[in-house]
Parts: sequence; structure tokens; C-alpha cells
Amino acid sequence: MTALESRDAEVAPATPTEGPASVPESSGILGGTHRALSIGIVTVVLLIAFEATAVGTAMPVAARELRGVPLYAFAFSAFFTTSLFAMVLSGQWADRNGPLGPLAAGIAGFAAGLLVAGTATTMWLFILGRAIQGLGGGLVIVALYVVVSRAYPEHLRPSIMAAFAASWVVPSVVGPLAAGAVTQHLGWRWVFLGIPVLVVPPLALALPAIRRMASGPSDTSGPAPTFDRRRIRLALGISVGAGLLQYAGQDLRWLSLIPAMAGAVLLVPAVLGLLPRGTYRAVRGLPSVVLLRGISAGSFIAAESFVPLMLVTQRGLSPTLAGLSLAAGGGTWALGSYVQSRPRMDPYRQRLMVGGMILVAAAIATAPTVLIHSVPVWIVAVAWAFGCYGMGTVIASTSVLLLKLSPPEEAGLNSAALQISDGLSNVLLLAAGGAAFAALGGGAVGALHDGAPGSHPAAFAAVFLPMAGVALVGAWVATRLRTKARP
Repeated sequence: MTALESRDAEVAPATPTEGPASVPESSGILGGTHRALSIGIVTVVLLIAFEATAVGTAMPVAARELRGVPLYAFAFSAFFTTSLFAMVLSGQWADRNGPLGPLAAGIAGFAAGLLVAGTATTMWLFILGRAIQGLGGGLVIVALYVVVSRAYPEHLRPSIMAAFAASWVVPSVVGPLAAGAVTQHLGWRWVFLGIPVLVVPPLALALPAIRRMASGPSDTSGPAPTFDRRRIRLALGISVGAGLLQYAGQDLRWLSLIPAMAGAVLLVPAVLGLLPRGTYRAVRGLPSVVLLRGISAGSFIAAESFVPLMLVTQRGLSPTLAGLSLAAGGGTWALGSYVQSRPRMDPYRQRLMVGGMILVAAAIATAPTVLIHSVPVWIVAVAWAFGCYGMGTVIASTSVLLLKLSPPEEAGLNSAALQISDGLSNVLLLAAGGAAFAALGGGAVGALHDGAPGSHPAAFAAVFLPMAGVALVGAWVATRLRTKARP
């Protein structure tokens, strides 16, 4: 999964109530005021969820056919690398002109990326397609937050968040089976080429409602805000820096230290300028909320990206069965999101998030036990179901806390910061995992034939076990989400 592949779409904080942000409350997200908008945007998320689950299923076959298994992690992280820049751009674009423009442009870019990836003849061209998808995805995810924050009153936001999470259930169950069947009988390319046209109808349904309820600048009392060129430059720096670090992690030579150092020089000041002050010191409150989002998403995505490849190459599963090992997670993720949305759980939210991160760490640590051939492969499915439940509670709860801790005028700013933390963590942890995987001979699995067992289990263990440790750090960060009450 990716930032769009996180099974939950977080929402931005409330915006001022003047202008298009002021909409009449209805009886629910499917009431007359919000029905078309809710159906449209939830269906868009549903289709994106199908694409996300399909990519994980088809990726091992695509990487081997394109002779690009050594670049396997890059195929995932390229999405996040470009989305980092697009998130900042989308936040400022939405605050200045409303979310309609970045949402439409993002959907178009996402579809274009699918087409490039689906027609790629080399692994680098495939990675380019994933990068274009990331540009579109970064625009869409922040624009969706602003849509929800403007069009839905505060008491309806947990419900639309739960609907987003629920929209992952069917794709998580059906998606791997459908993608596996398409991959085996039609070819992996059709997994990418079949989605773009399906996005058009729900988008056409949602756009009029977005134009009516969420268009225009965030503050209509004065001139429209201008683009902050400094933040745009920092966003470009963070994307280029993350890309250089990812490249260095995949090319394990002494010369790779040069792009690695250049990436760090670009990345560090950009991160310090774009994230809330104190984020990487886990300062209580909003900085820790943003940090936890990165830790949880990064450790989980970095580990999950290698699960299908491990099952295909080490245990001889078909792409369909390997994808289905993650299927139950869609339902448990939605369940975790639903549980955290209950009003009675609010006083226990911090404990819920600590427990969720412990479940994530346990799931990641359990997955590589299937490298021991006496361990049944269904252990992965069970472990991932519990891990996804933990992620459902954590990811949705970070959104709820962001709503509470952010002033209205910082809607786009903090939404972008949350997603930058998410995407940057994905890039860096995928880079670290991919480097460890390649260093221990993981690239040699590209020479395997379907069903042949692999010979480099240590390469997979070097990905999963450190990510479990990162998730445990997240359990500690989850204890620092609320500011201490003043005496």
C-alpha cells in the first residue's frame, strides 16, 4: 500500500465557516446534502484501493519479467518520493483556489502513471510510471482532506473516515484474487491498464458537489493566499533528496556515497522547514502526532511491500495466493477504524494507539517466520489481520487528533505535514529495507522461476525485523500525543 495505499483517507482540520466552507448540516453522510459527494469520493477511494491491492499482487511478476527485482523497493518508493512534492503543492493550491483543481489534476496524473507503468518495457520506465502516479496521488490525498474539512461538519467527519476505511474491505478481499487471475491469464500489465477509465464516473458525480460546497479560497474575507515559494522549494528538495537516498540504497558501491550525501544535504533542511517544530524530538502534541503517522505508515508499508515477494519466491505461492494472504487485513483495518470512531473510545484513544502499534510490531516480526518451511504460510494472513487492525486504530486516530490540535487557518499546512511524514518515512524505510535486501543477495531471486524456492531468506529477515523495531518505537511515541494539562 501507499499514502493512497494506507486504507484510510485522513481529513484536514476545520476551515473557516465563511464562503463555500459553510454548508448546512444533514442527518448523515448519505443525507440529501452530502449524498452525491459521499458516494463519489468514497467510490474514488474504492477504486484506488483496488489499484493498491492489485499492485502488491502483480509487482513480483512485473519485476521479474522486467528483470528488475534488485529495484523492487524502488518501484514502491518512487510513488512516495514524488508524492512528497505534490502534497505541499496540493495544500497551497487548495488553500488558494479550493480543492477542485488539485483533485482533478491529481486523478488525471494518477491515471497517466498507470498507463505508463502498464506499457513499460523496462524496470526504469515502470518506476517512472509509479513516480507519475505519486504526483497524482499526492495532489489527490491532500485535496480530499480539504474537501472533507470544508464540506462536512465536524460531527460527520468520523463517519466519512470510517466509510473511507470500509471502502478498502471489498478490494482487500477481491482485489488480490482478481489481480492474481488477471496476472496469470492476461498478464500483469492489465492490472495497471484497467483502472483509469473506471475512475471517471464517480469523479463526475462528486465534482459538482465539490464545486458547490468546497470551492474557492480558504478565507474569503481577504485576498486569496499566494503560493509560498519557499515551501515549494523545500518540497522539491525533500523529493529530490529522498530520491537520491533511495538510489544510493539500491546501488551498493562506494560511489553511491556521493548521491547519498547530496540527498541528505537536500533532505534535512527541507524536513525541518516543512514539519512542525519538534517532530523528530517527539515533542508532545501535534509534533508527536505527525511523527507517529510517519513511523506507523513507514514501518508497515516497508514490510508489507515484501510480503508477496517473500511468499512467491520462498514458499512457491502463486501471485494470487500471495496477494490473498493480505486480504483479511482490509476488513480488520476497517474494524480498527470503526472502533476508534466510537465516542466512548475517545477517553482511551492514547491507550488504543499504543496497543495498535504493539500489534503492528508483532505482525511484522511474525511474518518472516514463514521463512522456516515447517511454519504454515497461513501464519502471515493471521498476523497481518491483527497488524491491520492496529493500523486502523492508529491511522484514523492521528486524523482525529490532527483535527483537534490544528487551528482552522492551518488546514492545508498541517494536512500536508502529516502526509509528508507518511510519504517520507515510506521512502526512507523502503530505501533502508531495499538496501539491506540487496546487500544480502535478495536481487538473486529475480532469476527464479515461478514456484521455485528462493535461497536468500536472510535478505527478507533483514527487512522485516528492523521494521518491527521501528514499530515498537512508534508505541512509545503514541504515549506522547496529548499535551500535559497545566496545573
